Amino acid sequence: MSDVLNLVAERRERAGKGAARAARRAGRIPGVIYGAKKDPVMINLDPKALNKELNKAGFFATLFDVEIEGKKERALPRDVQYDPVTDRAIHIDLLRVSAATAVTVNVPVNFINDDLSPGLIKGGVLNVVRYEIELNCRADAIPQELELDLSSLDLGDSAHFSMISLPDGVEPTITDRDFTVATIAAPSAIKSEAAEAQEGEEGEGEGEEAAEAAEDEAASEE
Repeated sequence: MSDVLNLVAERRERAGKGAARAARRAGRIPGVIYGAKKDPVMINLDPKALNKELNKAGFFATLFDVEIEGKKERALPRDVQYDPVTDRAIHIDLLRVSAATAVTVNVPVNFINDDLSPGLIKGGVLNVVRYEIELNCRADAIPQELELDLSSLDLGDSAHFSMISLPDGVEPTITDRDFTVATIAAPSAIKSEAAEAQEGEEGEGEGEEAAEAAEDEAASEE
């Protein structure tokens, strides 16, 4: 299970765009906590504290205890809106959860033992297809990360989801196939050398054909 982190928030009495704009003018990030069949709670957050968490991997799979006037609401981030010009967070939605709440989350993949991979040792390149995997689980069972062991992968090999061990009660949202998470691609140097060699062979063949054609043409003129 991922760690539960703390965030301190101020209660915002009014909802609506006007109140949200006022919060942003005051240097705060407005947000809302909703769900669990309770009334939504409007909040304002310190941008430094929130941005620190936003920059971490797996933000949307992290549980937070949001402290509001001495009381805590356990919540899971569901959406963050960004300013299209500055790319700064301007609003956040958080889902109120309990231990039994069923959630769908994207959990980051941690690739381990890359120094033991035969393909990477030979100069291959790790081509990541999925940096995160979407999972269904209870809120109290969200994995902090998923580990994928690269130690057995050679050049041209693929790492599939079946190579990842999941905790009990955690399932992928994709269940109809063993999807690819990453591949070990041949290094570009090897590819370019092979391409040059092939081009050279084709060029030699074309040169020989041209010489033979010239000889045949000269013979016919005689």
